[in-house]
Amino acid sequence: MNRSIKETMQNIAIQQALDYIEGDPAENLPKLMSLADKLLPEGWYKPQRDAVRNAIDEKNNWYQLILKLYELDPGVRKAFVENFVFNASLKGSALQKETREREGCNVPWAILLDPTSACNLRCTGCWAAEYGHQLNLSLETIDSIIRQGKEMGTYMYIYTGGEPMVRKADLIRICEMHPDCAFLAFTNGTLIDEDFCREMLRVRNFVPAISLEGFEDANDARRGQGVYDKVKNAMALLKAHKLPFGISTCYTSQNFEDVTSEAFFDYMIESGALFVWFFHYMPVGNSAVPALLPSPEQREAVYRRIRAFRDTKPIFSMDFQNDAEYTGGCIAGGESYLHINAKGDVEPCVFIHYSNANIHEVSLLDALKSPLFMAYHDNQPFNDNMLRPCPMLENPEFLRRMVKESGAVNTDYESPEDVDHLCDKTTPYAENWKATADRLWCENRQCKSCSSCRTK
Repeated sequence: MNRSIKETMQNIAIQQALDYIEGDPAENLPKLMSLADKLLPEGWYKPQRDAVRNAIDEKNNWYQLILKLYELDPGVRKAFVENFVFNASLKGSALQKETREREGCNVPWAILLDPTSACNLRCTGCWAAEYGHQLNLSLETIDSIIRQGKEMGTYMYIYTGGEPMVRKADLIRICEMHPDCAFLAFTNGTLIDEDFCREMLRVRNFVPAISLEGFEDANDARRGQGVYDKVKNAMALLKAHKLPFGISTCYTSQNFEDVTSEAFFDYMIESGALFVWFFHYMPVGNSAVPALLPSPEQREAVYRRIRAFRDTKPIFSMDFQNDAEYTGGCIAGGESYLHINAKGDVEPCVFIHYSNANIHEVSLLDALKSPLFMAYHDNQPFNDNMLRPCPMLENPEFLRRMVKESGAVNTDYESPEDVDHLCDKTTPYAENWKATADRLWCENRQCKSCSSCRTK
């Protein structure tokens, strides 16, 4: 069947399904799942369908989260399903696979990009704090990146920075220019106001992930006095306007107790957050503080707490460093995502500032075929233990070699960091984490491939 005809038929089916659920979600969701089982190809997204069905049958926390989607503005909810579920995850994934096989390189599910290097805060330990404040990707350049991405099947775009909201007007304009894409922004939340909420309701395809480092003392110690109150106000505005948003939090040796506590999870849920994205502190930059790296015991505590709350709390939680088992290892280097900084350097990861390519000089596809990106393609996964996925944090010998052999240069705007300097900071961490990671990885798997499991 012609691809365009098939996509049109799928889109019509999705629209009909959405309309059907809208009347009475609690009553009609189970019927819709039964219909999907009959009509969809055998095995098509079966694990995801099974998870939804189990949630409905058990009326558990995931079911509660699904119903919370029906508290959102209807137009925003409809755009989310169309752009995120259909375009990015179904249609897009199929086109990414075709492009990957044809071109022999990684093709990302999502592209992270920095609209600007400017930020109105200076948070301790933030890699962006090292960057300058004069660089921007033009509206035309962002549009070009997205157009090139869609040709390869990429419909998910995530803004980092700097503080993306410094360029509110351009972010909204991009949403208007690409209504078929889903846009998310990691933001400190201090620039979200009533007017911007109205703009979000109008374009429908923009979702903020607000940075929060715990409760007031922990948050403001890193982000500055009064920031916590501004974030509370932003969340209240978004909730009042029935807009989706999530939380982004970096856990360190100092705040891990705060951000993985039940009280913090409950606070995020009560504030209206639908998801939370946990990021492990990375000692990137010449002035980074290695003491903020969690100890093995602290990281294990984070690992266990997040997993426990997934079974009880109606919020979708992602642990960027500890969830690699669900993605097959490191997702950087275009495997699932890449990063483009405000200078146009195409980097394999938002935390790894080395590059062979600049988007002002080469196409997106050529950047994916650059030496450093191909080194990622050829070496992933970097470890069979998915709790040791990263070529910088847990396998620094890989990053040293890939950067040197590819001739990639550091892209830090103000104080370039030599790869040996970076990896010298992470090597002790990798060595200390290995025993705990191996124990956790084998704990419930009976993997039979390591000495620990073979002696059980």
